[in-house]
Amino acid sequence: MQYPLPIARLIDSFMKLPGIGEKTATRLAFYAMDMPEEDVQEFAQSLVDVKQKLRECSICGNITEQDPCSICANPARDQSTIMVVEEPKDVMAFENMGEYSGLYHVLHGVLSPMDGVGPEQINIKSLIVRLQKQDSVKEVILALNSTPEGESTAMYISRLIKPAGLKVTRLAAGLAVGSDIEYANLITLKRAVQGRTEL
Repeated sequence: MQYPLPIARLIDSFMKLPGIGEKTATRLAFYAMDMPEEDVQEFAQSLVDVKQKLRECSICGNITEQDPCSICANPARDQSTIMVVEEPKDVMAFENMGEYSGLYHVLHGVLSPMDGVGPEQINIKSLIVRLQKQDSVKEVILALNSTPEGESTAMYISRLIKPAGLKVTRLAAGLAVGSDIEYANLITLKRAVQGRTEL
């Protein structure tokens, strides 16, 4: 027996989300069916709003409702540093931390030749143009994930901008708080030793 078409379509829609298989999608669809009408309308409107009301900031590439975004438009931000991140959610992570007051640049991905992602497919060109126009920038912080793709993207960007005389830094990496040294892999241990700080 097959599900009625509306519930089958909803199951298919949930399965388009990452990490959602058929069983979870079915559970979510039946849960949505039992939700109050008002909650379902609000949920649907939220999905539509994300697609219709958000855009990329023309300066940094972060998601925003207005252009430029509130970070780029804020003159109180430190104009001498730009932190380069992979995704808009990374900006939110650093903003929630509350320790960084500079500017951002969102790449919307990393270099991955195996997946057909080259420099043209991510937001690198606009970073170079931005650095040429904004002579107040003294340091570029490469805050990319410690994956092979993140590392190669960081090296690529570093090679592009270091000749301009800018300071290029990378986030410290190493042992997580509460982790045991004996279980750390060799790359993590190497980075922990290289990124050590004086007490």
